[in-house]
Amino acid sequence: MTSAISIESISKSYQINKGTGEPRGYRTLRESVMGGLSRGATSLKSIGRDRQTSVTRSGVEDFWSLKDVSLRINQAEVIGLIGRNGAGKSTLLKILSRITEPTSGRVEIRGRVGSLLEVGTGFHTELSGRENIYLNGAICGMKRREIDRKFDEIVDFADIGQFLDTPVKRYSSGMFVRLAFGVAAHMEPEILLVDEVLAVGDAAFQKKCLGKMNEVSRSGRTVVLVSHNMASILNLCDRVALLERGRLVFDGPSKEGIERYVDSGRQAGGDISLVDHSNRRVNSRPILGRVRLLDQEGRVTDQVACGEPISIEIETHPECTPGDYHFAVGFDDSLGCRLMTAATYLSNQAPTFRRDMASLRCDLDELALTPGRYCLTLNAGPREWVWTDVVDHALWFDVIPTDFYGNGRLPNPDWGHTLIRSRWSESQADASGA
Repeated sequence: MTSAISIESISKSYQINKGTGEPRGYRTLRESVMGGLSRGATSLKSIGRDRQTSVTRSGVEDFWSLKDVSLRINQAEVIGLIGRNGAGKSTLLKILSRITEPTSGRVEIRGRVGSLLEVGTGFHTELSGRENIYLNGAICGMKRREIDRKFDEIVDFADIGQFLDTPVKRYSSGMFVRLAFGVAAHMEPEILLVDEVLAVGDAAFQKKCLGKMNEVSRSGRTVVLVSHNMASILNLCDRVALLERGRLVFDGPSKEGIERYVDSGRQAGGDISLVDHSNRRVNSRPILGRVRLLDQEGRVTDQVACGEPISIEIETHPECTPGDYHFAVGFDDSLGCRLMTAATYLSNQAPTFRRDMASLRCDLDELALTPGRYCLTLNAGPREWVWTDVVDHALWFDVIPTDFYGNGRLPNPDWGHTLIRSRWSESQADASGA
């Protein structure tokens, strides 16, 4: 089968200050171009100087974001790129998008690439949505007549009609990503690179994005998807590539790769600090500080019986500022796929966080899960569906079998994940025979 992308021994090194851990003196070509629109024309020589880094100054060390990664992606294949924060996923997509160059190794790409990376990449904040559609389309390689032909479709998909001529600096992050995805997905690329598009926006937009990616994949184009949403990865991808600390550690079937990814992030116990949790989403504004799972006696536990009452206790982060926040607790299976959600906005409760508030508690009268291994994913933010802090797979716990139905039959994991109580009765036949 013909490959769309061939990656051979790619490595990428950044220089960081030892004291701060911040990258030194590096700017991408796209960043230079965007900055030039604000400052006036920028010479190619100045761009070249920006891309150089000094290795002679003290207090600087190399950080390898990617190390000797080789991967082949076939045409018309949809592959998921998974891994924890800092694993190198976004760096690899930037290399494939030609935004940055590898330190060593080579990449061969066959076909036009459309990419959606960080929110706002390729947008100029002083320009309107209309102007940015043409600017972003041009950066992505579209001709003006192509953009004209797709313009109405992009605007309709992004749902920004009334804000089309508003400077995008006034857009919310959700509006940004809707517009960016609209441009990237409608430029009809042979290869579509998508980084965490489902992390922003409401459920309706996420569903629209999934539908569009399905449409792109069915049309015979190649999709590389980075997402923390394992249900989406399972739904869209037959294959995943798992990165750990810059190295490719798995390349194969989605289910097997996701199981390995999820298992690697497990922390034992029913009382977990979230302050430095490795599964906090990139660019989160810390709100969540600690989570505890409590049994019906109020004791910390990581083992719960089917049907028992439980409580989830959440403490806020030390750096969290007081305000009105929504909280959500997602119950995920061993593959990280969502089973059910408890949220403040679903119960019409949005507690006001005060500095003297010790914790927030969510009580469930009955945990109706079949025996197995599960985890909690926590979300917090100022409005429903607007999550500024997300910690995936924050706490793991086991559900053990009990006589849930009171008939001596223990629940079986083969029944699915959730338990339901039902009533059965006979219906009488119609006496008329009608």
